[in-house]
Amino acid sequence: MGHYIYIVECSDNTLYTGYTTDVKRRIEEHNAGIGAKYTRGRGPVKLRYSESFANRSLAQKREYKIKQLDRKDKLRLIKGELNE
Repeated sequence: MGHYIYIVECSDNTLYTGYTTDVKRRIEEHNAGIGAKYTRGRGPVKLRYSESFANRSLAQKREYKIKQLDRKDKLRLIKGELNE
């Protein structure tokens, strides 16, 4: 099983970062209104970025780091311009 972090862009142009073991399923859940509370009412969402990890712990540590970034740096990460 893979472990992933992802960034989606909501219909109101906000960004949401999350963790999952199945990116495709999770995006479908967000768009069906059964994803995270934050994305409900902000759909549809579009996948903008993802990374894969060997285990849950590494993925969730990365998710935390990304959530600490401001919007400008998240957009730079999506564009491949942020080197960490």
